[in-house]
Amino acid sequence: MTKSEFVDRVASQSGLSKKDAGSAVDAVISSIEDALQSGEEVSFTGFGKFHVASRGAREGRNPRTGESMTIAASKVPRFTAGSVLKKAVR
Repeated sequence: MTKSEFVDRVASQSGLSKKDAGSAVDAVISSIEDALQSGEEVSFTGFGKFHVASRGAREGRNPRTGESMTIAASKVPRFTAGSVLKKAVR
């Protein structure tokens, strides 16, 4: 499902116009990004939790040359599904 298809579905289920639904979806995504950038977790009971995880430095290989290289440590966004979402998918 693309973002525009998601906006269409939100608009039809909520009774909002497509423009208002698009603004709402953009606001939710922006709010989640802002919270993660500031180090907060975003939890939706039953749905899941967005959080930032640290990935340690590790040894990798250049696939073209086979040369060994160090991949730097980084922070990555993660999502952990909640129990209600897991049950809905099963």
